[in-house]
Amino acid sequence: MSHQTQKTIHNLIILDESGSMESIKKETISGFNELIQTVQASQQEFPDQQHFITLVTFNGMGIRSLIVRQPVASLQPLDNTRYRPQSMTPLYDAMGFSCTELEQAIRDQPDTWCLVTVLTDGMENASREYAGTAIRDLVDRLGKGNWTFSYIGANHDVARMAADLSIANHMQWRSDEKGAREMWARERHSRAAFSYKMSMNYDPEDLKRQYFNENQKPGDLPAQDDNEDPILP
Repeated sequence: MSHQTQKTIHNLIILDESGSMESIKKETISGFNELIQTVQASQQEFPDQQHFITLVTFNGMGIRSLIVRQPVASLQPLDNTRYRPQSMTPLYDAMGFSCTELEQAIRDQPDTWCLVTVLTDGMENASREYAGTAIRDLVDRLGKGNWTFSYIGANHDVARMAADLSIANHMQWRSDEKGAREMWARERHSRAAFSYKMSMNYDPEDLKRQYFNENQKPGDLPAQDDNEDPILP
């Protein structure tokens, strides 16, 4: 039997908890919990992978680390006592703090990949420590290593925002109940495809830049023409 190198994957989800997310709070909680189930299933399917979850939420009241590098197998579901939308959107601060903290925590860990997902229903409007240019520089620097970034947004020009932050993977979604369910479903497909491609030793550049090209995992969503913004109807 051939020896398989154990791969560690850190799933960092940076989740908007501003007041406008209140109308889809139920869908956000259930979507996150289903995402965790998807990652748990991937870890079972691919024994060469060990997944950890970090969940960081952000609003004008603060940036909260609700889950910090916990093994996915033992993770407890998110509930409405911990996810409480209110206030404004310090997106840059949330990205800066959470990515820097994760970078420091895994600095000496071999065979590690970081999969960062930013999910928001609006634009930055409340950061105090980080500017957009600083986040772009951070993404550029981390992206030279084993880091994949995706940006999922609503109610603004998502393609432009992702480009401004040097994020190659982006998805537009509609911030209502149906749109939220569809967005989370597509994200789960992408995450399952990512685990498949990791196990099959895909080219690192594909892992970094083709996150929403889920058709590369057999049996998933229909093929996309390219990695342009998959705008949900």
